[in-house]
Amino acid sequence: MTPRASLSFLRLLCNLRWLAVLGQALTVMLVVGVIHIPLQTPPLWTGIAALGLFNLYASARVYGARADTASDAEVCTHILVDIGALTWMIAMSGGMENPFASLFLIPIAVAILALPPRWMAVAAVCSGAGYFASTLFGRELPPIGGMLGDTFGLHKIGMLANFVVSAIVIILFFTRMTAAWRRSEREVAQLREQFTRNEGIVALATHAASVAHELNTPLGTLTLMVDDRVHEADSAAEKEEFTTMKSLLEICRDRVRQLAAPAGSEGRSGSAERVNLDLVIQQWQLVRPTVELHRTGSIAGFEKVDPAVGHLLQALLNNAADAGEQAGIARVDLHLSSDQRGLHGEIRDYGVGFDEAQPPLPAALFRTSKPGGMGIGLALSHATVERLGGALSMQATDGRGVRVEFSLPAATR
Repeated sequence: MTPRASLSFLRLLCNLRWLAVLGQALTVMLVVGVIHIPLQTPPLWTGIAALGLFNLYASARVYGARADTASDAEVCTHILVDIGALTWMIAMSGGMENPFASLFLIPIAVAILALPPRWMAVAAVCSGAGYFASTLFGRELPPIGGMLGDTFGLHKIGMLANFVVSAIVIILFFTRMTAAWRRSEREVAQLREQFTRNEGIVALATHAASVAHELNTPLGTLTLMVDDRVHEADSAAEKEEFTTMKSLLEICRDRVRQLAAPAGSEGRSGSAERVNLDLVIQQWQLVRPTVELHRTGSIAGFEKVDPAVGHLLQALLNNAADAGEQAGIARVDLHLSSDQRGLHGEIRDYGVGFDEAQPPLPAALFRTSKPGGMGIGLALSHATVERLGGALSMQATDGRGVRVEFSLPAATR
């Protein structure tokens, strides 16, 4: 079990221990006060009180504000305490003659479910030792007779009660552990899918960095050539056209430099160079001049953000623009807002909407429903939001198109 799963298990164990304390107290009162079996009650009440005090400490520990994990040794210690309390109670109320003596099997079953083999063996040995100790040193029950029958008749009734208690405890534990196992299986499947996607992203990034080195020289040459044409232009319209081309080439060179930068430079320097989000949007509009952008909202305090936020925004805007152009409506609605919790964004396109045959947020690269699309935009966006500790969601709009919403923590600024 993971440390967090162990903590959840200890909480369940504490809850059941309170039931055990209550059940033991009721049993003592019933046996002594109603059935009139002459047991020595001070040792029994002492054992019940000791178990209750331990559970007060254990509950405060596992439900405390600082509790986030629990070790296998701590889980085993809890089980050993329960074995010790059970040994004392059985020994003080008949030993082997006590119909509840078979409850020593419960800690073994619990240890099998909750502990690795080494600790499980410790719990099993201690449970067996507790059974033999309660048998060897247990106080024999006196002869009993009354309205419920003789000693053997009461023993059979006790065995029935023991079966019911054992069945309830085992059902609770196995149901809980089965649910935890299924949840773990789902988490493993999600992690495996995420690993596959991230592995493709790393391979894509490595290839992109290699291509960036190759593109840097021809882009620099083109920039110089266009710069010369700007100065040699014969008309204002031609000069404006070459100026736009130069701006686009400079954007391409900036992207290439970012791709070619060492992947670990940000971590080594301790702080990444922030980007201006308004400038990112302006550069995107320069690259996609045919798309009508409707922007609303305010991002006070988030003008400078992590470079990954700029890449995320551009990828989502490009996806929205492509979807709208494919449907014949070259329009994108962008709403950005900020508060103390972080940055929130909403991007709506006017495309044809979801492809019902594919999930809206693909976990794998190269899956797309757009003609000529590469299938990396949404996957990269999803991975970026996960890395930044945010959330990304998609939903269909009332009219046509798709609305993509993302939230990023304040740490991204």
